[in-house]
Amino acid sequence: MKHRIVVLGAGYAGATTAGRLAKRLHRDDVEITLVNGDPEFVERIRMHQLASGQELRPRPLRDLFAGTGVQVRIAQITAVDVDRKTVDLGGETLAYDTLVYALGSVIADHGVPGAAEHAYNVAGKQAALRLRARLSEVKPGGTVLIVGGGLTGIEAVTEIAEARPDLEVAIAARGRVGGWLSDKAQRHLRGAFDRLGITVHDNADITRVEADGVVTNAGRIEADVTVWTGGFTAHPIAAATTLEVADTGRIVVDAGMRSVSHPDVYAVGDAAFAEGAGGKPLRMSCASANPMAWLAADVIAARLTGRKVPETTIGYVLQCVSIGRHDGIVQRVTPDDQVLPTAFTGRTAARIKEMICASAAWGISHPTMMAPSRRRHLVVTGAGETRPLIRS
Repeated sequence: MKHRIVVLGAGYAGATTAGRLAKRLHRDDVEITLVNGDPEFVERIRMHQLASGQELRPRPLRDLFAGTGVQVRIAQITAVDVDRKTVDLGGETLAYDTLVYALGSVIADHGVPGAAEHAYNVAGKQAALRLRARLSEVKPGGTVLIVGGGLTGIEAVTEIAEARPDLEVAIAARGRVGGWLSDKAQRHLRGAFDRLGITVHDNADITRVEADGVVTNAGRIEADVTVWTGGFTAHPIAAATTLEVADTGRIVVDAGMRSVSHPDVYAVGDAAFAEGAGGKPLRMSCASANPMAWLAADVIAARLTGRKVPETTIGYVLQCVSIGRHDGIVQRVTPDDQVLPTAFTGRTAARIKEMICASAAWGISHPTMMAPSRRRHLVVTGAGETRPLIRS
């Protein structure tokens, strides 16, 4: 009987893990199933582009994984039972021997009244398309407010301002927008805001979102459209299981992305609470998702084939932010994500950011070309033990 590996979620982390496992393990011995609610791979790091009116290349999952040995299932995941080792797909039950949980994150409104009812977001494809449709209805002179001063907020506000110079676009944040960046990067960002005509509301604590604006600790900001980019939280399915999760709902994993409570479950991407360089939790980002996926796949393959389990510590090198299509910031950071004085800006940074985005999508589109080519035989499993198969 083949060892059943089920990967939940086909974002950057899930799709990368599935493809790398297919490259590592012999298909005679394993059955890899990738389950996703959307039939296409969604370039989440480009959702601000989609919302602003740009078209993105469609990437059907079944086409991407054709011939790899990965079975793609398009289905909504409604529950996971990690004690019975099953996944509920809306009435149908899928059993597994090894589970890779990569359901990612959803928008976090932090309990702010009215945020869920009145604010748009760019956390996924459908959300970005809803915002896109709403922006198309806004007449010249209309107002758009982005709430949140992190990477997502900066990319959203600059993309919209560049695409719609006929609108009054603003950004509001609890602290200083982009305040964690180096001095050079902050100066460049403020210059870009001025160039694009973006109004900045620093130190604006949003206490309520309404249909025509927001209420802050300092007063009211009018807006025809409010876009919420105030953070992400883990998909709620994990917290409803007996898996050990952090207070953020992320699955607590060890250095090999393996659940500390259920050894047949691995978590990657935004769903995983993992330590990186310096013992700091890895942040929710594409920069974390890919190395987590590579590591998880290699650890799973090593354990199933009786080989040495790899040991590595994930760290960072850069933080990249686009400022429209022709400007950007590439901020150098330490492995534990502390900002360094060095930053690349302008068109050079925009080209670097685009290269990184395109490379990530290329890796997903060529799922078995990013790992060693030798597919190793598995495995007889039982009670958590593995031993190599002897083949003539």
